[in-house]
Amino acid sequence: MSKADLAKKPAEVAAMFDDVAPTYDLTNDLLSFGQARFWRGVVAKQLNLKSGQRILDLAAGTGSSSVAFAKPGVKVIAADFSEGMLEVGRKRHPELEFVFADATKMPFKDNEFDSVTISFGLRNVVDTDKALKEMLRVTKPGGMLVICEFSKVTNPVLRPFYGFYLKRVLPAFSAIASKTPEAYNYLADSIEAWPSQAELLQKMENAGWTNARFRNLSLGIVALHIAQKDSAQKDSAQKDSAQPAAASKTPKTKAVKK
Repeated sequence: MSKADLAKKPAEVAAMFDDVAPTYDLTNDLLSFGQARFWRGVVAKQLNLKSGQRILDLAAGTGSSSVAFAKPGVKVIAADFSEGMLEVGRKRHPELEFVFADATKMPFKDNEFDSVTISFGLRNVVDTDKALKEMLRVTKPGGMLVICEFSKVTNPVLRPFYGFYLKRVLPAFSAIASKTPEAYNYLADSIEAWPSQAELLQKMENAGWTNARFRNLSLGIVALHIAQKDSAQKDSAQKDSAQPAAASKTPKTKAVKK
């Protein structure tokens, strides 16, 4: 798989990341000119971490993003669907808990995490809309979602230069720095095919997230999307749990009309 505009097959994407796992973090630092560390720091600051919280870091890879969240008293779950990434991560960061997880069908309970975050991984999910709904499901009412992802450059002067970097510089550099340059060709394709900041914001709202907003980083090369799970959903869930008994007293004709 090399073109991001083709249907993404989870097994193929996972295998691609399995191959790049050993050198993934180093190559990313080189290709982002060190900005990757800055972006991870911004995500950690946005989460406003506090002791006692449970944080789910999706597409955590080798755990380089999760380490930034591992503050005293904070429980971080580093989840990924690449076994190769998880294997490297467990060796590098034995202090973290790594879990194999598909973002569209996660092995976690409802309302389990205070915050969910995903950095540079949502592009690789086969069904973005389904993943956003799953993130909502496992987040506690009032909890936060933080997405850090490549986006659309806002500066019209910079835009063609960034396009040249993606199409020419990135593939050439990755051919030297990585043993699997096709993975970085996919990276460039997936960035170009990814929705704009406003389009992703709309997807988040459609999935049920509230107070959704975004913040551009590095002139829009990366965007931080933030949203919350409505605290009222807790009351709604409690009402739903009591609903079957009430529904049994409701005539079937009314239920169908509703």
